[in-house]
Amino acid sequence: MGKKKDVEKVLNIPSSIFQDRSLSVLEAMVEFFKEKKEMKYSEIARLLNRDDRTVWTAYQRAKEKRRKNE
Repeated sequence: MGKKKDVEKVLNIPSSIFQDRSLSVLEAMVEFFKEKKEMKYSEIARLLNRDDRTVWTAYQRAKEKRRKNE
């Protein structure tokens, strides 16, 4: 009866990061974690259960889209 629960750090992600519809959900989340939380690609990849290269690609695409929208 004494099941142990894993205690994980809770991350609050503001819904406002998804307002820019030009970014995919993954791109918006990666951009948020990279720029606002100053996380490394490997940390983001582990958190989102993605490959480091996928996270890097998503971030590069988000940066490019932001640059085009300026």
